[in-house]
Amino acid sequence: MLLPKQKKNQASQGNRILISVTVIGSAGPIRLVVNTEELVVTAMDSILKSYARVGRLPILGTNTNNFYLSAGCDALHPSETIGSHGVWNFLLWKKPEVEKLIGTDKPVSGGMPLLSKGRILSRKQGHANWRAWFSKSKSLKITSH
Repeated sequence: MLLPKQKKNQASQGNRILISVTVIGSAGPIRLVVNTEELVVTAMDSILKSYARVGRLPILGTNTNNFYLSAGCDALHPSETIGSHGVWNFLLWKKPEVEKLIGTDKPVSGGMPLLSKGRILSRKQGHANWRAWFSKSKSLKITSH
């Protein structure tokens, strides 16, 4: 005689939703079932672990402090609940890296390459090197028969 399976108590789990998270630079979205009362930081942790488990590229890591999760146009605060906005499609992207000047405590935006202690490569210097290479390569002419 078969005994019927007892259903788990659904009230203790709260409302669960299927969310779709698009990761910038990845091939497609990741879909997860989460509790609507779950915090954003917990959902981000689940997303990053699921992303790593399936072996997607690019490799992101699992530190939730390095990422933003947005619903629409604004990034969600890590202490908000995932269901507070009433949306199911999210976007996950990596925070821009902040470099510090060597020998100082001043942060520098990620777009400026550092040369040596306290010096930053300016845009003019970078373009001058590119222009010099381009001019030099144009001067090497290939003669035909």
